[in-house]
Amino acid sequence: VQLQASGGGLVQAGGSLRLSCAASGRTFSSVSMGWFRQAPGKEREFVAAINWSGDSTYYADSVKGRFTITRDNAKNTVYLQINNLKPEDTAVYYCAARRTFPFKWAPNGVDYWGKGTLVTVSS
Repeated sequence: VQLQASGGGLVQAGGSLRLSCAASGRTFSSVSMGWFRQAPGKEREFVAAINWSGDSTYYADSVKGRFTITRDNAKNTVYLQINNLKPEDTAVYYCAARRTFPFKWAPNGVDYWGKGTLVTVSS
């Protein structure tokens, strides 16, 4: 699976963005998808994940209620809707894919990574 994230940009605090991650390959509907982010000088952290069918999701506590992950298997795409952006959301956002769907996602458990997309939130 090859992944390509897009949709990042510069937004003011309180604004919204929708990130997209397009996947190539016929196995998209059989992998779970997730988003991670990495702020400058910090470790990559888990943000959200969604299972193969899209009916189960997990979120980091720091983004619950503001971020929504969805997927469209017909388009081989996963989305991350980000509302009420905060300056601390500034980071490079990476999409990720796994052949399993664990309760906890760690960077070293990811099977496929996409290139990141930068989100910058101004105060």
